[in-house]
Amino acid sequence: MDLFDYMREENKKGESPLAKRLRPSSLDEIVGQQHILAKDKLLYRVIKADKLSSIILYGPPGTGKTTLAMVIANTTSAAFSELNATTSGKKDIEAVVTEAKERLGMYGKKTILFIDEIHRFNKAQQDYLLPFVEDGTVILIGATTENPYFEVNTALISRSTVFKLEPLKKEDIEILIRRAVTDTEKGMGAYHAEITDEAVSFLADVAEGDARHALNAVELGVLTTEPDETTGKIVIDLQVAEECIQRRNIRYEKDGDNHYDTISAFIKSMRGSDPDAAVYYLAKMLYAGEDVKFIARRIMICACEDVGNADPQAIVVATACAQAVERIGLPESQIILAHAAIYVACAKKSNSVVNAIFAANDAVRKHGNLHVPPHLRDAHYAGSAELGNVGYLYAHDFENHYVRQQYLPDAIKDMKFYEPGELGVEKELSDWLKKIRE
Repeated sequence: MDLFDYMREENKKGESPLAKRLRPSSLDEIVGQQHILAKDKLLYRVIKADKLSSIILYGPPGTGKTTLAMVIANTTSAAFSELNATTSGKKDIEAVVTEAKERLGMYGKKTILFIDEIHRFNKAQQDYLLPFVEDGTVILIGATTENPYFEVNTALISRSTVFKLEPLKKEDIEILIRRAVTDTEKGMGAYHAEITDEAVSFLADVAEGDARHALNAVELGVLTTEPDETTGKIVIDLQVAEECIQRRNIRYEKDGDNHYDTISAFIKSMRGSDPDAAVYYLAKMLYAGEDVKFIARRIMICACEDVGNADPQAIVVATACAQAVERIGLPESQIILAHAAIYVACAKKSNSVVNAIFAANDAVRKHGNLHVPPHLRDAHYAGSAELGNVGYLYAHDFENHYVRQQYLPDAIKDMKFYEPGELGVEKELSDWLKKIRE
C-alpha cells in the first residue's frame, strides 16, 4: 500500500456511515448475542484462543454478522480475506485460494476467508470452495440472512458450525445508541449532542433488532438538527427521532391497554364482517411492532370461533397463512396476514361450533363419566363379544351411508349439542341433519 492508498483508506474510515465506524474491534466491545458470545460459550472461547474452524453466521440484517467477522479479523494471527457474494465470482475465489495455498506452504500461515451473503453464490461456486475448506487451505466464515440449511450446500454445512444470531434486544440497541452519541473516537461525540431517554427508547423499539437502522437515524439526527438557541446543544428528542426514522411513534405497549384494545377491535371487525376495519387494525399492530405469530394465531381462532362450518375453508386459509408467515417473515408477511384477515372477515359467519363444544363441556361437568354404549365399544379383541360389545351398525353398509342408532350415553341420548346455522356450507349441513334426524 502506497501513501495515496493509505490516505484513501483513512479518508474512507472518516466518511463511513456511523454504523460501520462504530463496529467493535474486540470481543469485549460487542453488545448482545450472549447466547453464543458469553465468555463461557464455545464461539467466544475459540476466537479468544485463535482456534477457529469453519463457521456459518446466520441471522437477520443488523445483528452483527459482519461485525463479528471483523472482530475475528482483528484478533486472529491468520491472514484474513473478504469477499461479498453479490459482487464476487469464481475468479475471485480462485485468487484467494491461490494466495492461501502459497501462504500456507511458504509460511505455514492459515487464511480465514469471510464471504458475506454466501447464499448468493450458486451451487458450482460453493462446490468449488468445498475441497479447500475440507483440507484446511482456508477457514470459512460465511454470513447469510437466509436459512443456511436451505441456501448453503449440505457438504459445506457439514464441514462448518452454524451459529444463529438473534435480533438484538431493545436494551442492547439502547446501549449502542448512547455509545454512538457519546463516543468521540468512532461515534458522534465530537458534536457534544444529547439524546433524551424517550428518543433512545423509541429508536431502540422501532429498530426491531436491527442496530444499523437505529444508528443511521442517530447519525441523521445529529448531522441535521440545529443547536438549541438557549443551551447551544444539539438535542435529539422524540420528535427528531420520529423524523429521522420516518416513523410516527404509536403508543402501543405490548402488555398494555392499547395492545388488548387493538387486538380486540381486530377480532371484532373480522367477526362483524368488516374487512376494511380488520385490515386497518392489522396495519396498526404491524406498524407498532406486534408479533406476527400472535396475530396469525388470533386469525386462526376467529376462523373457527366465528366462521366455523359456515365456511370450513376459512380455517384452511388462516392456517396456511400462519405457516407462511413463519417461513417468510416481514415485510412480505403483512400481505399474507391481510389475505387471511380479509378472507375471515368476508366469510359467512356461524358460532355453532363454539356453542356445541361449550354445551358438550357442560354436559360432561354435569353428568360426569358416562359409560359408552356397549355397541360402540372396542370389539377388536378376544372376549369382547362375551362382554356385550356387539350390535354396532356400520354406516357404510346402508343407503346414503347412514343408519339410525344411538351414539350418546343413555343418560343424555336425546341431547343436541351442534345446531348448525343457516348460512353458507352450514345450511347444507343443517338440511342434511334435519333429513336424517326426522
